[in-house]
Amino acid sequence: MKNYLALFVLLVFACKQKSNPVNDIDYSEVDLEVTTSIYPENMTKVFNAHGNLDQWNSFNTLIFTMKTPNGDEVTTTDLKDRRSLIEAENFKIGYTGTEAWLINKANQKYEGNPQFYYNLMFYFYAMPFILADDGILYTDVEPLKVGETLYPGIKISYGAGIGESPEDEYIVYYDAKTNRMAWLGYTVTYFTREKSTAWHFIKYANWQMVNGLLLPKTLEWYKADGFTIEEKRKTVLFKEIKLLKTKLENVVFAKPEVAVEQL
Repeated sequence: MKNYLALFVLLVFACKQKSNPVNDIDYSEVDLEVTTSIYPENMTKVFNAHGNLDQWNSFNTLIFTMKTPNGDEVTTTDLKDRRSLIEAENFKIGYTGTEAWLINKANQKYEGNPQFYYNLMFYFYAMPFILADDGILYTDVEPLKVGETLYPGIKISYGAGIGESPEDEYIVYYDAKTNRMAWLGYTVTYFTREKSTAWHFIKYANWQMVNGLLLPKTLEWYKADGFTIEEKRKTVLFKEIKLLKTKLENVVFAKPEVAVEQL
């Protein structure tokens, strides 16, 4: 997407030069009007309601601690190349950029799928900014009705070959007054690699300001019948949030010799 934007700016500048000789214009006295948004207007409003993309893109590292029934999980993610490290009491999961790895601790076997899990909670947590990634397609959809409130929706889908599960779909539902993200609908296709019609829903209930960006404090999963929201299933709390401009050393995400490869 960034390449398309750069090309667009160059084309606009070239056209101005062709119709207006350089010697005839003092550009210090001219206000150049260039469209810089490459996202739909409603998606841009959501980004801006949480800070803005320039602020998000100024950081290299995100660290958060998530409370779970089995203890805290600390997730560290490189925001530019999405290498990651998850440290918990009973396991450690990492992603080098090409492979996921696992270390079991305390003689307890991790029962999940590291390749599926290494960026799962990061993806939910980094909403809505994660939805500025390359290869995303945006489509307006019917609002989600919860109680008496209607939340406008933007459907997110991916081009072929984008990410681990390009068949996944997401719908961002936002508050029509504040433009803040309110709900996320999503499908899971990782295990079947086929389009799913089963939608899951997360309520973005509370926010916290971190370095000028509005990030989740809690996420609430709800049961649903189609697009009808039912009772709450669980609440997940996030704490000790850190956004760093520092890019961490490669060794942080490197696969240890004792790790198990999980491709």
